[in-house]
Amino acid sequence: MISGHQLIAGREAPCDHAPFHATNPSTSEKLEPAFCEATAAHADEALRAADGAFDALRAATPETRALLLEAIADEILALSEPLLERAHAETGLPMARLTGERGRAVNQCKMFAALIREGSWAEASIDRAQPDRQPLAKPDVRRVLLPVGPIVVFGASNFPFAIGVVGTDTISALAAGCPVVVKAHPAHPGTCELLGRAVVKALRKTGLPDAAFSLLHGRGTDIGTELVKHPLTQAVAFTGSLRGGRTLMDVAAARPHPIPFYGEMGSINPVFLLPGALKERGEKIAEAYVGSVTMGVGQFCTNPAIVLGLQGGELTNFVENAGEFAAKVPPQSMLHRGICESYEAGTAVWSTINGLQLAGESATPADLDATQAACRIYTTTLQVLESHEELRREVFGPCSIITQCPTLEDLLAFARNLEGQLTAAIHGTEEDLREYAPLIRVLERKVGRIIFNGFGTGIEPCPSMHHGGPYPAASHSFYTSIGTGSIYRFVRPVCYQGFPDDCLPEALQNANPTKALRLLDGGYSREAV
Repeated sequence: MISGHQLIAGREAPCDHAPFHATNPSTSEKLEPAFCEATAAHADEALRAADGAFDALRAATPETRALLLEAIADEILALSEPLLERAHAETGLPMARLTGERGRAVNQCKMFAALIREGSWAEASIDRAQPDRQPLAKPDVRRVLLPVGPIVVFGASNFPFAIGVVGTDTISALAAGCPVVVKAHPAHPGTCELLGRAVVKALRKTGLPDAAFSLLHGRGTDIGTELVKHPLTQAVAFTGSLRGGRTLMDVAAARPHPIPFYGEMGSINPVFLLPGALKERGEKIAEAYVGSVTMGVGQFCTNPAIVLGLQGGELTNFVENAGEFAAKVPPQSMLHRGICESYEAGTAVWSTINGLQLAGESATPADLDATQAACRIYTTTLQVLESHEELRREVFGPCSIITQCPTLEDLLAFARNLEGQLTAAIHGTEEDLREYAPLIRVLERKVGRIIFNGFGTGIEPCPSMHHGGPYPAASHSFYTSIGTGSIYRFVRPVCYQGFPDDCLPEALQNANPTKALRLLDGGYSREAV
């Protein structure tokens, strides 16, 4: 059942302030029930409850928190078809895509459960005392990562399960021992409520406090601002636009006591086509490129928005092939009307620029009443691209620009002037990589993930994944929002000097019950001290 109410510390909090409805993007149907804007009072109640639950959650054993994450996974699956159907109605995403994404969310829960059970992630470090050392005795010094407190999470519009209420941000925060207050995405509030109820059920199953999780609704910006500036909020995780993310980032920095803001805010994800690859398999790359541009109707933060190659016959053939493949892609519905309108407005601006040509587009016209977007592939010269800043801004949707560069040095110069990016891709042969090695060195300073002979779409959630990059792709290039490394956003190191063993956190006690890998007197060990 979906009530439309706020979920605060396990209870429903009805309200009638500024009601709004979700809308089916494909049919414009208004979906029941009505939801309402959470107020500052709701934010205060949720964060006070979260702060009150913090000690109990962080004191829970790693096993108990692992059981919580596994219970969340079970409750997600228990929602079954009603969850998929509501998400499909609110987002227009295909059922097959939603089924796969649900699997990703469930597997993320299990991945973090395994991580915290094993225990090495906490980076326990022990330097034992040397009382007889001369000229000064060495004290016993130990350090471990501990949770920071209540976390505010803003879910994404394009991944209602995997980067939403039960996405990486929420699951990694709970794994670390931090209570979570989620700001539900207004485009799919019913989906958010169903998932929020799953988290509450899992908390109750494992005997952890209901107050460790709350879910607040809101279509405007006020509730988000209230959550970020609340004095009990200790960190914020955000996935969304640069404009929205930068606004909240500034709110976090302007607090009397600034807090970390971990924002993933988009990217143009440049693709560099090297001569050997174009000559060897240009048509296949063009097909895969159009597939990446149109994946998720271009609504991924890793879709390739700009392609660069050396001008010549092979690149001309690539442009022609990409245009032909684009014509075969039927228009599809975007997540909501606002995104569709922004896509049409962005490509309309592009169409006014002299020197930018349409290389190919979906042969079937888009039905704007069904919020559909057509694939559009453009081509231009490097001079035009560099002369028009609007061509280098992200336009969220299935469009991309293939750019002709006169020389390798021109291509490198463009890479050097890039803003921070989530990904960059290089298509080449092994010989190309050796010949164009300077390009890799440049990209290492500009992006979070470099892909060889592939595209940034299709992120693998795993310990080695880094989904982030230098600003403005992300607010802090050190941290990832996907994979097990995302847990490090919600902990900080605490050092204990001279403490009795039984007064230390379990991870630092001599017995090392989980056999976690610890740094012991400068060397790694899983043994007890």
